[in-house]
Amino acid sequence: MISLIAFLGNMGREYERTRHNAAWIAADRLDICAGISWQHKFRGLYGRFPATVTGGQAVHALKPETYMNLSGEAVGELAQFFKIPPAEILIVHDELELPSAAISLKWSGGLGGHNGLRSVKAALGTADFWRLRIGIGRPGGKKSSSAEHPDIAGYVLSSFSQEEFTLLDTALPKLNPLFTALITERKEPQALLPAWTKILPGISA
Repeated sequence: MISLIAFLGNMGREYERTRHNAAWIAADRLDICAGISWQHKFRGLYGRFPATVTGGQAVHALKPETYMNLSGEAVGELAQFFKIPPAEILIVHDELELPSAAISLKWSGGLGGHNGLRSVKAALGTADFWRLRIGIGRPGGKKSSSAEHPDIAGYVLSSFSQEEFTLLDTALPKLNPLFTALITERKEPQALLPAWTKILPGISA
């Protein structure tokens, strides 16, 4: 079971609609997050999922306000305070290696150059935590001064197109049952995948 879901992003109005804020956009659109009373705590916006949603279990939610590169400071502080092991933590983040609005549930593994994940790993002392990856695709025609190297930093900090927002608005509500299962069922998240890949073909391991 998952005891902490952390949505990685950047604070500030200028970042609200950017690709790097895909997880915060998801948190704002998921019905399962609607009952959370957010408060400034643990270096971010902190809350708990309502007991009526979790079946009485304490499940925490966090949107770090440290900026992406230091997300682990907030996640680590909360995890230490509530003594939550890394295996019960789910990090929701944007993912360059997936097409726009594709969803992947992943356990441990590499960090894919994601600075937020790198910070979380440093704070927890391990990469053995869960990730829910929201695809943002790789930059197409957007290149840096070198035609051979895409401007990744500029791309992730640029705004979603309207077409991409439409894809997210279609994909994200379908995640509500999956999130409910992750925070209520006393199973390893990996055990949920076979059933959920049939219900939501966009979900992968």
